[in-house]
Amino acid sequence: MNSEIVFNKDSETGVYVMKVYKADVSTLWDYFTKSELIDQWWAPKPWKCETEKMDFRENGIWLYAMKGPDGEKEFALASYGEIMPHRSIAWTDAFADDKGKIKTDLPQTSWLIGFTGIDEGTRMTFNLHFNSQEELNQLLEMGFEEGFKMGLNQLEDILEKNQS
Repeated sequence: MNSEIVFNKDSETGVYVMKVYKADVSTLWDYFTKSELIDQWWAPKPWKCETEKMDFRENGIWLYAMKGPDGEKEFALASYGEIMPHRSIAWTDAFADDKGKIKTDLPQTSWLIGFTGIDEGTRMTFNLHFNSQEELNQLLEMGFEEGFKMGLNQLEDILEKNQS
């Protein structure tokens, strides 16, 4: 049974997402910072995430592709900002081509991902900020809320399987 996901538009250009996992912070940290682990859950099924390049450090990048069931491939580039080990990761996420060149006609999102150890495990928080209300609405219309919730639940399922 998947735990509740809070998904709120907290401003005209922002979204707040929260989910609690029954796993420790260091385990969840690995699922966001190691390509072989994030690839297992980042894309909503039946899509798959494939990391092209991950350089996890401040000012590093993560270039990845979302592969669809019919062979579609959509690339995205996350540019890392401040990283506080086992506490938070800031990145800017943008649609890109296969070389990592950002597509400026599509929304870009600033993310602040928080990892907080609690009695139940880890509370994950995601503060997303968009350049405009239009960009936020565009991403929501593309199915971002449903897709991101699916990914977060897929991560929970993987963690539960690995604990049993």
